[in-house]
Amino acid sequence: PPMLQARYHRRGPVPQDVIAAEAFSLPPPGAGQVLVEVLAAPINPSDVLTLTGDYGSLPPLPAIGGNEGVGRVVEAGEGVTLAPGQRVLLPVGSGTWTTHQLADARALVPLPSEGDAVQLSMLAVNPPTAALLLRGFVDLAPGEWVLQNAANSAVGGYLVQLARAAGLRTVNVVRRAEAVEAVREAGGDVVLVDGDDLAARVQEATGGARPRLGVDAVGGAASGRLADALAPGGTLVNYGAMSGEPCAVSAGALVFRGITVRGFWLARWFRTATPAVRTALFAELAAHVASGTLHARVQATYPIAKIREAVAAAAAGGRDGKIVLVPDETDRA
Repeated sequence: PPMLQARYHRRGPVPQDVIAAEAFSLPPPGAGQVLVEVLAAPINPSDVLTLTGDYGSLPPLPAIGGNEGVGRVVEAGEGVTLAPGQRVLLPVGSGTWTTHQLADARALVPLPSEGDAVQLSMLAVNPPTAALLLRGFVDLAPGEWVLQNAANSAVGGYLVQLARAAGLRTVNVVRRAEAVEAVREAGGDVVLVDGDDLAARVQEATGGARPRLGVDAVGGAASGRLADALAPGGTLVNYGAMSGEPCAVSAGALVFRGITVRGFWLARWFRTATPAVRTALFAELAAHVASGTLHARVQATYPIAKIREAVAAAAAGGRDGKIVLVPDETDRA
């Protein structure tokens, strides 16, 4: 069948201007390889930043967009145990905005046949980030509170759902009043708008309990407001800088209240975790998606042929959910 992929040959300030859908072809799979038909691939903020040149690691040009997705094995090369029809998680960072991909079979994570493909396509980046932020830094007991900002983000939504499944309660901070309702609907126990006296408002909302874990995606003064709301000896984990500013945590929080500031980057975890640990985490998360425990809001889906409109929609502010590429008949015309 005809194949289409979203490629870019340069980077620039307007992400949709640098990418286009291009026809291509692939040879049959060699030994150890499989041909995968892509079922769905999301557009993440990091993908947009990769197009503008503002992300922490950039692939050599020209490149195919997309960092994650889900596919179906169409054809298997020699010595491959994966059978045609098997659903798989595509390798992270493999250029997933495409109708087809040739992949090393060992790099694919087999997925259950249950579960919505669009939801499973978002499994590789945001759900493990949320799971590892919740578990990797502070050993929390059921009933404890977790504090996070950017709670209406994709990671924030998964963190709320995973916390609830683990019996934890969440204090969720958002940057604008319009975002409050969506986080409440997603299961957030407490939702507050960021700003002055956040620490006092957090304590009031929790009945005096102070969270031991704070999760920060914003940086700047927002980091300091989270740190001030944590229990003495608490840990603030930063995984993003939506403000574009360094984490501004006061000396008082660090020195007198013993707050620890840590950083988390999923790419580093991928490099250091064993394959068995990675597979176990993805199997657990895929089961949550199949059962409906984990779910992300989707604003719209687009075919590969409409990659420019899709990237423009993903880059726009004030979205109500993810933009996901779903290859369809128009891509095979």
